[in-house]
Amino acid sequence: MITVVGSINMDLVVRSPRFPEQGETILGDLYTTAPGGKGANQAVAAARLGSGVRMVGAVGTDLFGDELLETLKQEGIDAEAVTRQEGTSGIANILLSEGDNRIIVVPGANHKIDESLADRMASVLAESEAVVTQLELPFPLVRRTLEICREHGVPSILNPAPAAAEAKGLLELAAYITPNETEAAALFGAEWLRALERYPNRLIVTQGKRGACFHDGKRIVEVPGFPAEAVDTTGAGDTFNGALAAAFAEGTDLAEAVRFANAAASLAVEKLGAQSGMPSRQAVAARMAGEED
Repeated sequence: MITVVGSINMDLVVRSPRFPEQGETILGDLYTTAPGGKGANQAVAAARLGSGVRMVGAVGTDLFGDELLETLKQEGIDAEAVTRQEGTSGIANILLSEGDNRIIVVPGANHKIDESLADRMASVLAESEAVVTQLELPFPLVRRTLEICREHGVPSILNPAPAAAEAKGLLELAAYITPNETEAAALFGAEWLRALERYPNRLIVTQGKRGACFHDGKRIVEVPGFPAEAVDTTGAGDTFNGALAAAFAEGTDLAEAVRFANAAASLAVEKLGAQSGMPSRQAVAARMAGEED
């Protein structure tokens, strides 16, 4: 069982032909809502790939909260550890344009939980095959989650996103750290490639369509990405992390786990929406084999 301790949001998605300039108003051509949040996205990605997944987090008492819980259950995710907090659920305001995205997250219920939740879930964390967490939850909760995993020898994946300087204090607690290039620069500076050697077989930096890289103790290993026709990159990183957790839970070695995660992420960007684009196990296997989808 993979346990995801993370955010659960409703994505409010707007698409426009281009990004507006400062102070400018332009017309968009699409608006939709979709379940999201980095934690929930990662949980869905792992579940779609055949893993048993448990979600730990919070939603509000609003209608979004009802919908978000129902979505998790429909994906076969154990949502018994998701609490209801008075007030609004978290939301992410997502602007899509030019094959890329800009996102503003309002945490809502996600920031009404604290480290006591991790302590209450300690036995669940201890029996997990892998634990995934991110930075859309309060830092004390993320820290305590990682501490419990370390105490019990459970592989933990810290996705340090959104990027924050405070994340540096969490790096030694996590078994694996998975920033993208922007987040790696925020953590380690412009020369972030040098940090790979300081965290051999632990720091995995995603590089978009180029794939991902890590240091194996002797050299930097570049794991190439898979060709994709990008429509929406919103869920790519979350898909990568969910797939990585699924691979680790099955005992896959690091290089092959990263290749598996790259294949899953390449499929995710080819559809609109974070969770809606997350692929099945069969689709990932086909892409890795070089077959047509």
